[in-house]
Parts: sequence; structure tokens; C-alpha cells
Amino acid sequence: MMQLNNLDSDLLQELGDFPEDDLDVAFSPKEHRTLQPSLPEEGAELDIHVRDCVQTYIRDWLVVNRKNQGNNETFAFKKKGSRRDLHKTLQKQTFESEISDYNDTNCQAGPRHLKILCDESGRTTLTSGDFDLRSLQPDPRLTNLLQHISAEDFEKQNEEARRSNRPAELFALYPSIDEEDAVEIRPVPECPKEHLGNRILVKVQALKFEIEIEPLFVSLALYDIKERKKISENFHCDLNSEQFKGFLRIHTPCIDSSSQSRSAVFSITYPSPDIYLVLKIEKVLQQGEIGDCAEPYMVLKESEGGKSKDKVEKLKVQAESFCQRLGKYRMPFAWVPINLANFFNIPSLERDVVELEVLNGRGSTGDRRTMTLQARRLSERSVGSEDVPATPTFKPTTQTIKTFYKQEGDRLSDEDLLKFLADYKRSSLQRRVKSIPGLLKLEILPAPEALPCSLSTELLQVKPFPENRSRPHKEVLEFPVREVYVPHTVYRNLLYVYPQRLNFANRLASARNITIKIQFMCGEGPTSAMPIIFGKSSGSEFIQEVYTPVTYHNKSPDFYEEVKVKLPAKLTEKHHLLFTFYHISCQPKQEACVETLLGYSWLPILLNDRLQTGHYCLPVALDKLPANYSMHSAEKVPPQSPPIKWAEGHKGVFNVEVQAVSSVHTQDSHVEKFFTLCHALESQVTFPIRVINEKITEASLEHELKLSIICLNSSRLEPLVLFLHLVLDKLFQLAVQPMVIAGQTANFSQFAFESVVAIVNSLHNSQDLSKDHHGRNCLLASYVYYVFRLPEVLRDIVKLGGASSGNLLESRYYTYGRTSAVSVSSRLLQSRATSCSNPDIAGIQSATDEEVRSIMTSRVADRCCSRMSYYSEPSSDISSACTSPRPSTKKHFHEELALQMVVSTGMVRESVFKYAWFFFELLVKSMAQYVHNMDKQDIPRRSRFSDRFKDDITTIVNVVTSEVAALLVKPQKESEQAEKINISLAFFLYDLLSLMDRGFVFNLIKHYCNQLSNKLNTLPTLISMRLEFLRILCSHEHYLNLNLFFWPSGSAPTSPSPSLSSQNSSSCSSFQDQKIASMFDLTADYRQQHFLTGLLFTELAAALDTEAEGISKVQRKAVSAIHSLLNSHDLDKSCIKPDMKRKVAALYLPLIGIILDAFPQLHDFTVSDGRGGKGRTGTLDEEQEAANPINHNIALAIAGNQFNVLRTSGPSASTVPYKQSNILSPETTRCLLICFLWIMKNADQNLIKKWISDLPSVQLNRILDLLFICVSAFEYKGKQSSDKVSTQVLQKSRDVKARLEEALLRGEGARGEMMRRCRMPAGNDRFPGLNENLRWKREQTHWRQANERLDKTKAEIDQETLLSGNLATEANLIILDMQENIIQASSAVDCRDNLLGGVLKVLVNSLSCDQSTTFLTHCFAFLRTLIVKFGDLLFEEEVEQCSDICQRVLQHCSSGIDTTRIQACATLYVLMRYSFSSTSNFARVKMQVTMSLASLVGKASDFNEEYLRKSLRTILAYAEEDADMQPTLFPAQVEELLSNLNSILSDTVKMREFQEDPEMLMDLMYRIAKGYQTSPDLRLTWLQNMAEKHAKKKCYTEAAMCLVHAAALVAEYLSMLEDHSYLPVGSVSFQNISSNVLEESAVSDDVLSPDEDGVCSGRYFSENGLVGLLEQAAELFSTGGLWETVNEVYKIVLPVLEVHRDFRKLSSTHSKLQKSFESIINKGQKRMFGTYFRVGFYGAKFGDLDEQEFVYKEPAITKLPEISHRLEGFYGQCFGEDCLVVIKDSAPVDKNKLDPYKAYIQITFVEPYFDEYEMKDRVTHFEKNFNLRRFMYTTPFTQDGRPRGELSEQYKRKTILTTMHAFPYIKTRINVIQKEEFVLMPIEVAIEDMQKKTQELAVATSQVPPDAKMLQMVLQGSVGATVNQGPLEVAQVFLAEIPADPKLYRHHNKLRLCFKEFIMRCGEAVEKNKRLITADQREYQLELKKNYNKLKENLRPMIERKIPELYKPIVKVNSMARSSFRSSSFRKYENVPPENT
Repeated sequence: MMQLNNLDSDLLQELGDFPEDDLDVAFSPKEHRTLQPSLPEEGAELDIHVRDCVQTYIRDWLVVNRKNQGNNETFAFKKKGSRRDLHKTLQKQTFESEISDYNDTNCQAGPRHLKILCDESGRTTLTSGDFDLRSLQPDPRLTNLLQHISAEDFEKQNEEARRSNRPAELFALYPSIDEEDAVEIRPVPECPKEHLGNRILVKVQALKFEIEIEPLFVSLALYDIKERKKISENFHCDLNSEQFKGFLRIHTPCIDSSSQSRSAVFSITYPSPDIYLVLKIEKVLQQGEIGDCAEPYMVLKESEGGKSKDKVEKLKVQAESFCQRLGKYRMPFAWVPINLANFFNIPSLERDVVELEVLNGRGSTGDRRTMTLQARRLSERSVGSEDVPATPTFKPTTQTIKTFYKQEGDRLSDEDLLKFLADYKRSSLQRRVKSIPGLLKLEILPAPEALPCSLSTELLQVKPFPENRSRPHKEVLEFPVREVYVPHTVYRNLLYVYPQRLNFANRLASARNITIKIQFMCGEGPTSAMPIIFGKSSGSEFIQEVYTPVTYHNKSPDFYEEVKVKLPAKLTEKHHLLFTFYHISCQPKQEACVETLLGYSWLPILLNDRLQTGHYCLPVALDKLPANYSMHSAEKVPPQSPPIKWAEGHKGVFNVEVQAVSSVHTQDSHVEKFFTLCHALESQVTFPIRVINEKITEASLEHELKLSIICLNSSRLEPLVLFLHLVLDKLFQLAVQPMVIAGQTANFSQFAFESVVAIVNSLHNSQDLSKDHHGRNCLLASYVYYVFRLPEVLRDIVKLGGASSGNLLESRYYTYGRTSAVSVSSRLLQSRATSCSNPDIAGIQSATDEEVRSIMTSRVADRCCSRMSYYSEPSSDISSACTSPRPSTKKHFHEELALQMVVSTGMVRESVFKYAWFFFELLVKSMAQYVHNMDKQDIPRRSRFSDRFKDDITTIVNVVTSEVAALLVKPQKESEQAEKINISLAFFLYDLLSLMDRGFVFNLIKHYCNQLSNKLNTLPTLISMRLEFLRILCSHEHYLNLNLFFWPSGSAPTSPSPSLSSQNSSSCSSFQDQKIASMFDLTADYRQQHFLTGLLFTELAAALDTEAEGISKVQRKAVSAIHSLLNSHDLDKSCIKPDMKRKVAALYLPLIGIILDAFPQLHDFTVSDGRGGKGRTGTLDEEQEAANPINHNIALAIAGNQFNVLRTSGPSASTVPYKQSNILSPETTRCLLICFLWIMKNADQNLIKKWISDLPSVQLNRILDLLFICVSAFEYKGKQSSDKVSTQVLQKSRDVKARLEEALLRGEGARGEMMRRCRMPAGNDRFPGLNENLRWKREQTHWRQANERLDKTKAEIDQETLLSGNLATEANLIILDMQENIIQASSAVDCRDNLLGGVLKVLVNSLSCDQSTTFLTHCFAFLRTLIVKFGDLLFEEEVEQCSDICQRVLQHCSSGIDTTRIQACATLYVLMRYSFSSTSNFARVKMQVTMSLASLVGKASDFNEEYLRKSLRTILAYAEEDADMQPTLFPAQVEELLSNLNSILSDTVKMREFQEDPEMLMDLMYRIAKGYQTSPDLRLTWLQNMAEKHAKKKCYTEAAMCLVHAAALVAEYLSMLEDHSYLPVGSVSFQNISSNVLEESAVSDDVLSPDEDGVCSGRYFSENGLVGLLEQAAELFSTGGLWETVNEVYKIVLPVLEVHRDFRKLSSTHSKLQKSFESIINKGQKRMFGTYFRVGFYGAKFGDLDEQEFVYKEPAITKLPEISHRLEGFYGQCFGEDCLVVIKDSAPVDKNKLDPYKAYIQITFVEPYFDEYEMKDRVTHFEKNFNLRRFMYTTPFTQDGRPRGELSEQYKRKTILTTMHAFPYIKTRINVIQKEEFVLMPIEVAIEDMQKKTQELAVATSQVPPDAKMLQMVLQGSVGATVNQGPLEVAQVFLAEIPADPKLYRHHNKLRLCFKEFIMRCGEAVEKNKRLITADQREYQLELKKNYNKLKENLRPMIERKIPELYKPIVKVNSMARSSFRSSSFRKYENVPPENT
């Protein structure tokens, strides 16, 4: 190692150098379920195969561990450890938002009262309010605030305070990100273990019948009726009393405890609703049919006593005698099924099956995402058996059964039983089978994993097995319905014998009650029966013979017996099953024997050395069997003398089935042949050997073995999987074992290898086997991980051919492997050329037809003969120096495997690389064992492995890489495959880093990267591949050492082969010697020194800089990779020291450069999504951005040469302009930013300052912009919405808000423009809607955790809140540190150069977010430093920042948290003091503070005036205590300012009271704004507050009007300052927009002049401000649908734009105008405008409002009930429901009749009212709804007080209201100032009605296109015969007589003319209808026509009668002509009789 300075070497010692031996080969003891492992019987001589099997099952696992993984916590899933207790050490941060939530809830507890709005319009503004500040108690003051101290010391103090008490690990606070990308997690495979399905424990608790007379025996088994199969072995138990057991004592000499079990554990792998537990009951054999014997049980009851009791006693005596005599025979009795579906919730079962299949090897889930969770779970611990899905959880259930079914003697077989079960399922069994009453109690419960005191199916004790034995539980072996693919791991060797049927129908009479004695014989003598049959209940564990139950008098009985045999380990020809048939005499006869022999049959267990299983139909021999009978099978016995006498002439009459469950016998011909041949090689056998049906001679052994290796893969998958471990072990043994067969050397390695490949292929391709999330087959993964060990190479195995073997052995004894070096030099060169340069040359193949033969013969001519392992002989090319043959080195497994991988061809090669992971892991494990066994740990890595092997590895890596590249260009499925291969290659190189020379591995990595980039042209795929690859390599536990992070740049070795270069590097130079800036860039030097990190950064940079499709996912991957790396360093125990972290951070400095370059792509957390991050706040001016050079490395990277050393960049590279790439997602951006903050936190701060001081201002500003975004990105969100709001509600309001925002804040609109011009900080509160951004975005940008919080516990939520609180605090403190660094590092010149503005902008953003008190304390301290240091600058230039800071500080002065408030007051005081001393007149600050307060008050929801008053009092106290300032005017000015603020606060108090009543609130705001008529800045602020409130309530038109008023105000003051023709002349110019605007005209004797300091200084009092306000107003008008007004607004804007030659804006403005006009055309009559209501308030409770009337403007189509409901609700809450009365009619209200203690509201719908002359100007729909001041409503009445009456008495009152201002206005309700009424007489009412009807008819007739339905409806109402109060009736009432009163003549005549027009219109309508009707309406038309004619006839006389007086000529024509109907009405007014109201 080079000489490091002392500190570094100490640190390096701590981190630990890169160790030479990284891997540890360890034996881990195998866990056995049983106390003693299952082994063959003691003393047995085992054959070689059984020995191998047992050896495999009991030997320990061999696991290769990484030594250092434990102490260096790199892996993602180890993060949790350091997090788990983190929350205990963190302090809880206090946040304003959480305090204020608490306060709010307290405030709202009491009832609300309506506060009265008093009219204080007379109050002069800005005078001391109603509240005396001095009466308050001030907060404590900061002690050292007023001390004299230099700015430097101040900074130092702040820094020390800030650095103390900070959490060490930033990432521990960051929510762990979704591990979707965590490819580096390699799940630890599940340990191979015995398969257990879903386990159920069944306890038999009671069995009772109505009578108890004899012992009964129970057996249980499971059946699956769908699969028609018995799916478990039998479990035997009995519940007999001691008395009944006594009956049988002579037959049961001993009772073992294992036979007394009454509970069984059943296992079900594939649960289904068709599984039944069947319980069969047997009894001791007695005379009689089953029915006869069962009858007493059906008819007798012991409880009845009397006769039945005697009968029972008699039966008991009888039973005892049968038991004595026939106690060892049984007979069937009864059975009962129990359906298990009731115990499982089957849907959940199916789910479990799926999960089970994934774990047990069914169902392939290749998808990475689904499996990641499982992988993560698997990787966190080596999975124990607890991960097999537990039994579906059901509650333990006691099942009680009261009915049993009698067994039918002729239907006992399993087929019959399955039919019965099917009937039972269909509920039709009861009708067909007799039932027996009784009681059975079973308890069924899920069996726990570790069930104490249970016995395995071989009766071994299962752990845990306690000392004090209770009755044991027995595990019942399952016979699964389908294959279970789990390799054998325990020795099991069981045989089940099922006698099924015997046919003695043609036998003599003697054969009636037949039983079969079954024995397992090891010879033919009577003593040869082996005691290896498992006993039943209450007897011995093992017995020698079993008798089947007897069916009475049945010559061809069915059997259901199951005989379970424990097979001997070594089987011979002599072993056989012997069946002896007897007739049992049930009646005791004199001298007669119980058993009568009927015959024998037998079944040899082995046939050709194979276990016999399956169905057999055996003949029965009737005589004694001859000697040596067992050598032959019963069917093929050769003729004997004397001849054997057979039943039925040697036909098969006995059906029997034999099944084995064995982990020794393969029961598959291919596998068996393979094993047999392998053993023939290993042990001394005599040839020829017999394999299945063929004999194999020594000569053909090699050929046959090769054949069997090839055929292995043809075997069925199940046996292959079951014996997988042994098969693979044998194949690997063959691959390296030197062989001499019959004097010939035999080489099997290629065949063995290809067979392994074929097996790997078929396991991966099987749909039934599971894979992990990297696509690795789970069985193979666990084989490599646990089972595989280097094959032990025996000495040469020589199969000798002939007697002359002695000398042959001598001459040929060599270790078998590659030829000795001397002999093979020339061939070696040739072979290396083939292997390295071109592995694709095919071998020379001989073309023969027979495939197998070709496979064998072609190998001889294979090109690699020089390298194939063969037996070496002394040959002519050995140099003469070598006189005796030299043995070559032993063949090593890893070398052989690598060689085979390299030389493989065709399909084999394809599979090798497709499933490369398996071979890679084999290589790694074998290399690790090799290093371990050879004790090579101490040898330097370079010389551990041979050069040849390295060449092979290089070739393999190259081939795999090109394979990946080739697959990637193919369709989806192939490219997924490529991803998996890519990942496995990465893991391989990762492992090699721990075994081989690092330089060698680094070269491989380099080649990989270059090769991929050469072959791939789609960038996203390329980057994605390399990223996953690098991510895995970087997760190496020695990643830091691999990256040489101790070499500071410049002194590191330049080659990626550290092992070479470590000697020649120079000593470490200090920072000063280098160009610091380059440390923050990804330079070529960096990439050579820090190889892996360099690669990773290159990928990140390339990903960020690409615009290809689908790149965003890749970008996420890239960022996530870096994030997880930093995360692992941060939480790494060995990196805890700050010095160590500093070193690590230095390694990552180039990331800073990359992030800064990618700045335009970061998600902008400060604005809404709608703007796509373009008009972002805080970006630099566009011109600067364009000039900013792109990092030349990235430019080259895109050109595809990122891995070659980069050329120095020419000028061309530096002028590449920025391009707008795609924006990163919030999640990715946040990850990137947290990495940035981590580096900034942990890097050397002096280095950072140095770097900053050299940066150009463009870059500095970019850093500030980055910090600005960071602030918003890590804003604290609190225990937010999840507990309060349902997501849907959120979603809905979010959409609405987004639309409004779009309108208010469209990027290219006014606000965007102004932001660009003013460079204004986001979140400025005086911009309507701006702060909304911050708030509305919250839901979208919150950590993903928030949405997943639905089911979390309170503790979890608290912990999460604690973490996020600390994260927000820490992130903001790091940002503050950075700002401090920037300020310290940059000179005063820079600060003047806009830098201070940038810093302040970030500060303002920090203060706008929800912050903790900890942060605020430091933040305010920093702000005070800035004021002290740069006060003069601050007050000269940065007006914007000054106002924002005032506002933020004021906001915090109203905080409920004392510490925050104290800090904020101190800061505000310092701000005032310095502004006074710098300009000795702090008018500007005064103005800003006053405006800020006004703005704050307008928000009104988030501040507390009580605290604010307290703060004002504290500032006053500072001013009074400040000794230095006493001589000046300062204290007096402060006091004046504070009293002004206090008066503003008083307004606020009122606003707070009206928070719930929007109209009242707007009135108040309106009034406050009016109060500031003389203070334009404040009035503007209030108008904007109002606009924002309106916009929130969606009153866009009103919001726009507020902005128009604001613009008019600005225009007034601009016209005072300068007289430009293109500017509006004050508010007059705005009249067309609204007549109300004239209010804004400045008062002529105005005391204020605009040039006075501090007045009109806001950003809006400028041309840009004016344009901005108007453009915003236009946007809002457009949103509100008043497009005509948009035009008027732009008429004012356009001249200004024209003068400024702003063509871009002109173009967008004209396009907006075009849109507006198009909208007018398109919407036409469909436009909706407001609806108006008159609301009157009556009653003293209303205070000022009493007897006030208003017109309310409500949204279009608001119905009366809606507004009524709203007002009723609100005022009902204020006064109580019972005190509020809504007056339902619109008649005038008589105050005297009202209850003084109640409040009354009268609401009436009103319509706009226009005089006739006005109608000429108001043509369009818009004009009739704009600029409205008069409204009308009508009230019908009669003179006797009823509202409605007969036509002749129906009067109508019309009321016209005039409002103070025109609608729309800046508020939605306006006072009524004038009211006129006039009354219509009945005849006038009739005229009005008829005019209306005529109008309707005219419209319906002339409608285009015509609407028949509408026309018919109107017609029906006009000419229909039955219309009540219809036209005819009106005419009859008013026109029948000429009125007596001459004053009514004119009305009479007018009505007559109305009728005339009406009847004419009716005629037109009837004609029109005739043209429109369809055929089926003809009759209807005729009816209409008839009615019309009738009406016309009836009306004619009245219409034609004229009043003669009216037609006399009168000279004074003009006066009459002018009396319109309205004036005449007024003339008549006095004649109307008074009404009763």
C-alpha cells in the first residue's frame, strides 16, 4: 500500500483492508426432525447404493460464507437493524402545524355566536386601535441580542450551535424506498427438508354406542373422491375400556406405548373440498352376517333397563367367549365419513395451495416484482420450515357424529367406498345404507409445526419429545394426489400391501369365512417371517403376521386391509411376501381347529434386482409349497415333481397391490440404471452385471454408462427431482473421476456435463417447479448452496480386463487430468487459441444417423482433444530430458467445469448460458472449496488459479455478455431472459472479487461494459442492463476498498488492476495541490482510480442525459442504485467515525456535478404538476441557462464512448446548449436530493467552501436553486391526511384545485411572466393562489408511506411521524449549512451580484414550509447574521426579499410555540434596527411590515392575533431596552408602527369571527380595503386577499373584478408618476370593464404622493405589474365564462405590449382573444350566468343587519331551496335552530308583527329588470347579464289577503330594487338602496298573461329546427278544451262586457287586441303542426283543429266588439300616444282600493 498519512492509515485499519481470504467454507449441521436420524436397521450390510443414499441424507451441509458480510452491513435488508431502535434516540420535533391543530380543536368546542359588524367607515386608518399594547406582558427577550459582537464571531457561534446534537445518519431518517430495484438481494435458498403439507391434528375423543358389549377397533384414513384415491395411510386406535381389553388379553401379550396413540397428524399437500376423513370400525369376528351382528346396536338401548338390560348382559357374555376363541380375527362393522371442507375455508385453501406450490416446487413465478417480497423474506433469514404455508387457519373444532353406516359385506372395497362417499356428498347415501345410532367425538385442529410428543411414520420420536411421556401423536404418511417435487432428505423405506379380492367361488364348501395371513419372509422356513410389519392399536410396535378381517359366508370376499412393512435395507432374492388363506370356524365344534388351511400364494420382492410394486393377480397353490418356491414368481413356477395343485388351474384368483414409499428405491428405470452402472464402477462386482432386463459385460460398460447418462433426462421428472442431490453428485463425480475400464481409459466428463445441463434445463422449464425472483430454480439453488461439495476423486478406478492385470496396473497408474506440461506444450498453444479467441468454432462431427452413436463417436474427433481430460501415456514428443513419465496434475472440478462451459456447442451451449447462474454458482463454490482445501488463502490471489483457468473465465464472461446483447434485441420474453443472465453474470463477478485477483475481475467488468455498448444501440436498455450489473457489484461488502477510496484524486494508480499498481503510487498530496473543481466532476482520472463508482456515475449521467423512450424507469433505477449505496455506507458500522464518513463522501463528490447538470430535469416540488416544471420558480434567467455548458463527459458518453478514456474536451463540447430532458418523478428526485444532502453533510466542509469560492456565479445560482427545491422536497407533512380525509374526497378537490390553478397560474400567463421578470420567490403570499401550490402539492408529493398508512398501528404512525419530523429538520439544517458555506465562501462582490438574493430566496422558502422549532431557532439566527453582515445591501436592492422576509418573520411572530416566537421577534427587531441605522429612516421596512401584516390577516386561517400582539409588545420592549437607540427617533417610530399594526389586528379579530359567513367576511374585507383608500399598497394587498378568497370559492368573476380594481389603482398612481399615452389614464380607462372601477380614482387633495419613500414601492406599481394584474384578471374572466370582458381587459394591455415590442406576448394574447371569441360563438345561448336573490334580514338579533336588504349573486342554476338551506344552516347555528324563522312568501314584512326574540330572513328570487329603452342596447345574452343594478320580483295578491283568487280579483305587485353597485362587483352581495313598487289590476294581469302565451306560441312556431313536442305542448295549453282559467275563461271574464269605468277602456281594448293576435298565432301553430305530425297522430290533429275552430267561434263576438268612445277623433294626439302602459299604471295607482296585507 502506498504511504498514507497517519490518520488515513488508522482509519484504514479500522475499515479493514481488502482481505485475501474472503470466503469461509463451513459445515453446518443438518437439522433432523427426529431425535435420531432415520437410518437402516443396525448391523445390516448395506449395498453401495443404499450407503450413498443414507450418506447423502445424513451428512452436514457445506456452505460457503462471506466472512465479512456480518460486520459490514451492506445489504439492503440489513438496514432495518440500525433503524429499529433509532426512534428511541431521536428527539421529537415540535411543529407549528401540529400545535395549531391542537389549538383549533380547542377553540371550536364552544357554540359560535354571530358577531355584529359595526360600521366603522368613519374610522381613520392607521391610528392606534381599540387595544392597548402596553397592558400585555412581553415574552422573554434574547439576552445577547443587543450585545456588540463582530459578524464573524456571530457566524462561529451559530455554526457551533447548529453542529451540536445532530443525528449521525441521514438515511436512517429517510423512509426506505420501494425495493423494486433491489437486484443485489440474492435470496438465500430454502434449506432442503422433508416435505410436509398442510397438517391437521385429529384427536379421537370418544366412541360410544347405545349398548357396550364388546371391544371395537377404529382406523382412520383420508380419501379424495374427486381424484378417486386414498390419500393417506391408515391410523389405528381403539378406545376400549380396561374390561374389554381384558377380553383380548391372551391374544395381546405386550402393548407398546406407540400403539396407544389416539391422535393422528394428517398431512394434505393439495387440499380440496372433496377430501373426506373416513373412520372404519371393526369388531372381533363372531358368528353371523354383519347385519345380524349390528342389529342389537340398532334396537337395544342400555339405558332402558328391564328386559333389554338382560339381553345386553347376555350379549356381553357371548362376546367374551368369541373374544377368547377368535380374538385375533376381525370383522367389518361400521364406518362414517367426515368432510374436511367444513374445516377449511376453501378459497383461502386455494390461495395457500398456490403459495405452497411456489415453495414446494409448483407454479412458476418468474416475475421479479411478485417474488421480491418473498425473496426479501427468504433472504432475511435462512428459511426454516415455518415458511411453508401453515395449515389454513381454522379454529379447533369438536366434531360430534351420531349416525354410523353399517358396512355391506359385498361392498367393502375402496372403489365401493368412494362410490358411497360420492353418494354421501350428494346426500343420497342415507336411503341406501342402514345406519346405526351412536356417538363419535373428534377434535380437529391445525397441527402446530413442533408438536410435542409425536412419532414419525417410522415411529421415530419427533423433536421436541419430552421426557414425561403422555399418549403420543402419530404422524400419518400422506399419499399425495399429484407429484410433490421435493428431493429426498430422509431415509425412508416402506412397503404397503393391499390384498384386494379373492375369488374362491368354485371352491369346495369349506371356504366360506376367509382370512389371509400376510407375512414378510426372508427365507422359506417357518422361522423366516420377519417382525417388520407395523402393528395396529394396543399391541406390539412390530409384528410378524397380519390377518385380514373376515366377511361371513362369502366365497369371493373384498378386502380393505393395509399392511405396512418396514423394508430391510438390503433386499435379496430370498425376500418375499407370503399369503396364507384360511377358513375360520366361527362355531366352536368338538375337537375342530379354528383355522382350516385353504392355500398359499407368494410374491418375490425383487425381480431382476428391482423392487416389485404395482397390481398383481396371483394364483393360489392348494398344497404345501415346494422347496425354493420363492426363487420364482407364483405365475411362472417351473414344473415341479410332485406337481403343485393350483386353484382354478393356475389362473390368477387373488388380486393384491403393492406400493413402496422409499427414498432408496428409485422406481424409475433410467435413474436406476444410471445408479447401478455407477456403482458397478465403484465397487468390485463380477461381470456380466444385470441391469433390469439386460446383462452388461465389462466391454460394454462404458458404452452403456454413456447411454444411461444421456438417457437420464428422459426419466420422469418426479424421480429425477426426488433423487436430484444424489444424481448431480454422481454426475459431478464422473466429470472429474479418472477411469480405466477393461484396460481402456474412459472419459465421461463431457457426457456428465451435458447431462447436468439437460437436467438444469428441464427443471427450469417445468411449470411445476418454483423459481426465485432472479428466475433461479429453487431446487437447484438450494442444491448448490447446501448440498454440493467437491467430488472426492478416488484413486484410479481400474476395471481390469483379463488376468494379466498386474503389470498393466503398474505401467498405467497415473493421476488422471490434463497432460503434463512438458508433453503438451504445442497442443496447449493450439487449445488456448481455440478457447480464447473463438469459442464458436464447431467441433468436427461424424455424420452418422443414429443420434446416440454420433454423440459418442464424434467426441473422439472433437477439436478439443488436446484439452479433453484423457488418460496420458508416455509419448514420443516428451523431451528426452524426461526419462520417466510424469504424472500430470490432478483434474480440478472448477477447471473441468469452466473448460466444459467453454467447449460446449449447440443446444448444450445455449442452455449453459441461459441458466448460467447455476454453473456460475457451482464454479464459485468449487473454487472456494479448492482454495480452502489447498490452503491457498495465504498465496497471493494472482497465483491461486492457473492461467488457463483464467482464460476460460474470460471466454465465459465474453460469451455471456454477447449472449445478453444478442437476446436484448429480441422480443420481450427473450429480453427478460437477458436481464436474468445479466444479473447472474454480475453475481458471478461479485463472487470472483472475493476469490480472484481484483485487477483481473476489473478487466472483465471493463470488457463487459465495452462489449455491451458496442452491440446495443437502444440506450435505455443498455443503461438499464449495466445499471443492474453495477448495482450488484457495488453491493460488495468491500466495495469501499475496491474503489480505493483512500487515494485522493491525483495520486491514485491509473490502472484498473490494483494488485499491480499498488507499489508505484506517489504519496498522498493535500487538497491544496489539486484543482478542487475537478473533484466535483466525473473526470477520466476519477474513473480510473475509483473504478466501480466511476462506472456507476457514468451510467447515471448517461441515463439523466438521454431522451429515449422508456428512460424514466431507467433513471429511477440509476438513482435508486446510488441511493442504496449511500444508504449502506451511512448505516455501516465501520463508517461511523466522522473522518471515515468524510473520506467516503469524498468518493462521491462527482455526484454533485451530475446533479447540478441534471437540475432542469428535477421534479419541481414548488409548483403544480400542470406546469411541467418549465416556468419553475428559481431557475436562472433563460439566457444564462442557454449559455451554460453541458458536462463534456456526458456529451461523449452519449456518443457511446463512455468507457474509453475521454479525450480532453475541445471548445465544441463546452458549447452544447442545455436541452429540456424529461422530468424525473417526485420519488426519484427526492432520492437524488437526499444523496446530494448526504454528501453535503458528510464531506469536508472546508473543501466545499473552497470549491464554492471558485465556482462561477451561474453554477452558484444553480446550487441555490437546488437548495430551494430541496426545501420543498423535504417539507414536513405531519400525521396528515390519512387520518382526516378519505382519499376520494382528496382526489376530487385536487382535480378542482388543479383546474383553478391552471387558470390562475398558467405558466405562460401573467404570473409566469412576472415571476420571470421579478425573479420572485415562490410561495409569496400576496399572489392569489401561490401558496396553494405549496399546500395543494402536498398530497401528490408526500412520501409513498403516507398513502399506505391505512392499516398502521398508532405506534407505527407515531414512529413514522417522528422520523419524518427529524428528516425535515436535518435536511433543512444541511441546507442551512450549505447557505452558510456559500455566504462565507463568496466575497462581498458576489453577494452584491445577486447571490444574497438567491440565499434569501431559499431562506424564505424554508420559512414558508412547516418547520420544527429546532430548525427555526437556527434559521432565525442565520437570518440575523445576514442582516448584520449585509444590512445595507438588503435594504438597498432586495425589495422583493425584504417584503417576503418581513411577511415570513411576522407569520412566525404569531406562532403558538414560545421559542419560535421569541426568535422571530428578535429577528424582526434586528431587521428594523439595522434598516434604521443603514438609512436612518425605515419607511420601507415599515411599509413592508404593514403590508405583510395586512396580507397575513387576509389569510386569516393560520395565525393567532393574541400571540402576534404579544410579539408586538416584545418588540416594543426591545426598543425601550435598547440603550444605543434611545437618543434617536427610532423608539418613537417603532411605537407608531406597532400601533398601526395593532389597529390592523383589530380588523382581523372581526374577520376571524366571520370566518364561517362568506358574504359577511367579504363585506368586512371590502370595508378594510376601503379603509386603506389613502394607502395604495395596503389597499392593493387587501384587494388581492379578496381575489384569493373569491377564487377559492370559485367566484372567478368576482376574483377577476378585484384584480381589475387593483389594476385601476396601479393605473392611477402610474399616471401620477409619468404621463405615457399608451398607459391607461387612471381608473377612467377601465369603465368598459366595470362601471364600479371609478371608486379607485385617487383623491385629488391626496396627502400621499407616489414618490414618497416606501409608498407604492410594491412590485405591482410598475408597467409589468399592471400588465400582470390585468392578464391574471383576463384568465379569471375566461374561467368564469365572461369572454366579452376578456376583450375589454386586453384592450388596455395591448398598447403596453406594443410599445414594449413584446411580440411573443402579443401573439399569445391574440390567440387568447381568438379563443374567447370562439367560445362566445360556440356557447351561444347555452351560457350560464349568475342567479340573483333578494335577502332581507329582520330582528334585533341581526344588529346592524336588521331591516337591511341585499341582492345576493349565486352560481347559475342555484335554486331557492339551496340558498335558503345555506343561510338557514348558518344563521341557525348562530342563533339556534328555534330562534331562526325563514319567511316563505315575498309579501312586505310588517315589523310590528314579528317576535322580537327571533331572527327572520326573507329570501326571494329576483330577475334583472330593464326599461324598454335599455333593451335596445342590451341585445346579447351576456349584455342582459352584465352590469346589472336593477332587479324585479312580483307578488300576487287579492284584496281579501289571499295570495291567489278568481281571475277577476287577482292583483299583482311588481317590486323593482336598485343596488348600490353594479353586478358583477368585487363582492357577491350588494346593498339595496332604492325600492319602487307598482300594482297591476286584474285586467292588466290578464293582459300580461295573454302576451306571454302569444309570445310562447310565436317562438314554438318559428323554432328552427321545429320541435313537434314543444309545439303540441304549447298548443294543448292554448286551445285544449279543458284548460282551467284558460284563454276562453279570461275572455269571458274581461271582454264579455264593456267596462263601466271609462278608465278601463284602454285596458279592455288592449286585451281585445292581444286576443286577436293570440287566435291568429293559434291558427299558424295548428297549420304548422299539421305539417309535422306522423300518421298515427292524424286524429289528434283533427281534435286540435276542432278545438281551435270552437275557440275561434266563441271568441269572435268578443274580439270584434270595439268601444266606440276610444275611436272618436281627438285633437291632442301626442299626450295619449305617450301614455305607455307603465305610466298609465302609475296613474291608476291611487284608484286601487287599499289591500289587506
